[in-house]
Amino acid sequence: MAENDQAGEWIGASAAAERLGVKPATLYAYVSRGVLRRRHAPDGRRSLFDAAQVEELARRGRPRRPPGPGELAIESAITMLGADRPFYRGRDALDLAGERGFEEVARWLWTGPDAAASPSPSPHTGGPPPGDGWRASAEGVAVAVAAQAGLPRDLLPLDRLQLITAALATADPVRFPLDPPAVTATAQTLIAGLVEALPPAAPEPVPASGSVAERLWTRLCPRPPEPGLLRAMEAAMVLLADHELAASTLAARVAASVRADPYAVVASGLGVLSGPLHGGASYGAERLLGEIGGPGDAARVIGERLRGGERVPGFGHAVYKSGDARATRLFGLIRAAAPDHGRLAVADAVVDEAVRRRLPAPNIDLALAALGAVAGMVPGAGEALFAVARTAGWLAHAMEEYARHAQIRPRAVYTGPVPDPAGSAGPP
Repeated sequence: MAENDQAGEWIGASAAAERLGVKPATLYAYVSRGVLRRRHAPDGRRSLFDAAQVEELARRGRPRRPPGPGELAIESAITMLGADRPFYRGRDALDLAGERGFEEVARWLWTGPDAAASPSPSPHTGGPPPGDGWRASAEGVAVAVAAQAGLPRDLLPLDRLQLITAALATADPVRFPLDPPAVTATAQTLIAGLVEALPPAAPEPVPASGSVAERLWTRLCPRPPEPGLLRAMEAAMVLLADHELAASTLAARVAASVRADPYAVVASGLGVLSGPLHGGASYGAERLLGEIGGPGDAARVIGERLRGGERVPGFGHAVYKSGDARATRLFGLIRAAAPDHGRLAVADAVVDEAVRRRLPAPNIDLALAALGAVAGMVPGAGEALFAVARTAGWLAHAMEEYARHAQIRPRAVYTGPVPDPAGSAGPP
């Protein structure tokens, strides 16, 4: 129950704890740290908490606890994780997904306020198209395309991106300067090259032009771009551009800390991203939707997975315990573009069945899979979209790491046998 006075609205401990997703005892820890204001109710028996502060804390994210075992803390000014969404240099990623194109958000991640001086909103929101800086090296693309000769036609795009990254690096002799302007220029060329070196999805190749999202569409979808779905795709790229110190980003930062060039940084990130518990999770969600012929089959397919002890991909998040707002936003854009699409109905049925079985809330991986299914994209499109988008974040973290001039060198907590002080002749 809420109470109002001239100082604003105050809510009880149970309501505040539920909104923040914490135990009531944690509220008092926030009070002791000056994060949250508390006062006694008129009856003197209950504590009340400032509702506005609770709401702000819920949106911005709970105060970070000290790192626990197995965790590494690195100071960063790029991305903060809120209760259900990321914030890029203080800007809500969901707001950016509706207002800005991928290129502008990438520049914001790389340079912060400098990028905001000349904003260039997404062409899908009425702004000008991206500039000429986002152009691939013709020589690099030629080398990357040649490197793919002989590969299976049905090779997943993410596997191709790993090869393409290495090939593009060999064709860029000026990839070694690590100052911010040089890395920014390399980043734009690299991302454009990743997209343009992928084989076209349509039988008759379509020239790659326009925004990065428009070019990527021609590589992932054999159909001509549909404005609403293209808008959803670009929003997905913005929502996935960074996510603090995810495993792939940590790998990218480690590479950057030893002064590896931007291509090597991206190669490090791609290798980790492919894991099924990271970017590869969208492919698992894609396969799940592919198993379901129609909405009526959702209960059976999910039931079989659970009976077999399998995890249902596309649900739950390690950080967003109460729900992933990125998924909610992306599903909303898909629904606006194709409200009556049969594959969206399948995704909705999967979510309904998950709710019935009390599974966690859907995450961005399921929303990516739904986008691919509704748009008719090639297999593995979701994880490829994830990879291209997250490249922006990896390179932002690389630039931050280059400026630190310090190597990330964790130490092991040794748990093996203690060496014999008298020496040893070696293994028995």
